Amino acid sequence: MSRLARRSCWSLHFKNLHHSLIKTTSSFSTDSTHHPSPPPIRVELTEYAGRGVFASRRIGAGELIHTAKPAVAHPSLSMIHTVCYSCLRKLPNRHSTDDMSFCCIQCEQLSKKFYDVEKKADWSSFNEYCRLQGLKYPLLVKRLACQVISGAVTYDILDVLQPEILSSDQISRMKKEAALLRSTFEDSDFESEKMAFLTEEWYAGVLARIRINAFRIELAIGSYEDLLSSAAALVEAESAVGNAVYVLPSLYNHDCDPNVNILWIENADAKIKALRDIEEGEELRICYIDASMDYGARQRILHQGFGFQCNCPRCVSKD
Repeated sequence: MSRLARRSCWSLHFKNLHHSLIKTTSSFSTDSTHHPSPPPIRVELTEYAGRGVFASRRIGAGELIHTAKPAVAHPSLSMIHTVCYSCLRKLPNRHSTDDMSFCCIQCEQLSKKFYDVEKKADWSSFNEYCRLQGLKYPLLVKRLACQVISGAVTYDILDVLQPEILSSDQISRMKKEAALLRSTFEDSDFESEKMAFLTEEWYAGVLARIRINAFRIELAIGSYEDLLSSAAALVEAESAVGNAVYVLPSLYNHDCDPNVNILWIENADAKIKALRDIEEGEELRICYIDASMDYGARQRILHQGFGFQCNCPRCVSKD
């Protein structure tokens, strides 16, 4: 396929993606008597960084641009009995039983499909392996596999996201993880046809996307109205309660001096907020790392963790 043909194919793909995302993105409107207005953004291809998110109108500083629910989320193993097993909301009382808890009936009902699948298997070996190896992303793959087996989502739900380029050593380790995941399901007598998607290639492909698109969920104290800026949310942040992957928020490109920020108030629903005035047509960018780090540290972490050299204005000036 020629470069022009590939670009035309991806242009059509992202045009369809844009319409799909706008339809499914959670609205921040609270007026139930009117249809919620779409967020003031559009998804486009760029010449420099693949896809990007752009303002479709002027956005004022402090404006809540949109919210997004995770495609897949999972609590940190250390927090697994203290947060909702679905939305990661902190529970009022610490739970020490082996049963997972939900914060409300709605979360329990929304999670019923994948949780019914998950409860049939013994995850002690898989979780212990992740704990000993210091792994968090395989837990997201486990959750996604349960969602696929239950019929809640399709196996290719994350295919739109950019994958990490994997080394041979990484692929070798992932094969072991994939085998452990599949054997856990097989030991619980799941039907083979329901696990047909669960191959080494699928596991590696999903994990390669999760590794560079997952967000560490830190819940800010207080309500959204009490937050004067995203910086306040970061200062007030508590320890991470889990990790999650989103579709639309993952399409935002990076900048070391971002004009938008993603924050979490009560649960894993991501809130995208403008840090300053944004003009129509301007690209919306978030910072993938700690923006307070110096130039050298930022470049090193972005290259090692995300595979690119940042050429934002701040990095060009070596600030």
